[in-house]
Amino acid sequence: MLWVKSFHIVFVASWFAGLFYLPRIFVNLAMVPPESVAERQRLLTMAHKLLRFSTLLAVPALALGLWLWLGYGVGHGPGNGWMHAKLLVVALVIGYHHACGRLLKRFVAGENRRHHVWFRWFNEAPVLMLVAAVVLVVVKPF
Repeated sequence: MLWVKSFHIVFVASWFAGLFYLPRIFVNLAMVPPESVAERQRLLTMAHKLLRFSTLLAVPALALGLWLWLGYGVGHGPGNGWMHAKLLVVALVIGYHHACGRLLKRFVAGENRRHHVWFRWFNEAPVLMLVAAVVLVVVKPF
């Protein structure tokens, strides 16, 4: 089980690295002047590659987490309310990842209407979700 936990942590950390950086690219995209076609294209290419890479990292992170949860009974039984809260956080992270994909599609289509400041705030969400997940798993407050 320690091997499964170890690789779960590695893949989750790697997935989050992508979720931390992708919205930073969105900040830069939102600031690109309309006449800077090459800069916009370079940032879109970076964002596409990062989203694809992050998605590839999310799959084993989620699969290993599911293995821990179902296969080893982690979080089952009384006193494991923390696991239900953590699963909610996981659902939020998956939703955030999906939202990043939708935002990227809007940038590609030239339909972004959000200001770079909005993306700066949007970029803070994965930090809060990671803190919540780690506290729930380590502290197990309920």
